[in-house]
Amino acid sequence: QVQLVESGGGLVQPGGSLRLSCAASRSMFRILTMGWYRQAPGKQRELVASITSGGSTNYADSVKGRFTISTDNAKNTMYLQMNSLKPEDTAVYYCNVVPPQVASWGQGTQVTVSS
Repeated sequence: QVQLVESGGGLVQPGGSLRLSCAASRSMFRILTMGWYRQAPGKQRELVASITSGGSTNYADSVKGRFTISTDNAKNTMYLQMNSLKPEDTAVYYCNVVPPQVASWGQGTQVTVSS
């Protein structure tokens, strides 16, 4: 079972940027598809970005062109660069494999976009 720890969230004004990090307890990005998920209050958790072991990326329409997912295999860390943030991006952000493993959900990191 892999442990995943998210960090980097915070309060940011609309139009601002944040970079989220996901630290994995072991090397896994070379063999698994990874994803960033988010859950807004009162809504279901959704996949917003994914990256395959080969580096191919995919994004939800709502974040396409604004978010960038990447991995650093040497550091066992995945990132989500979020630019041009909107209030509707407010959510708790999680990382996990795709499809997600229930036992691998971490605490997430809160992102709040507000003026």
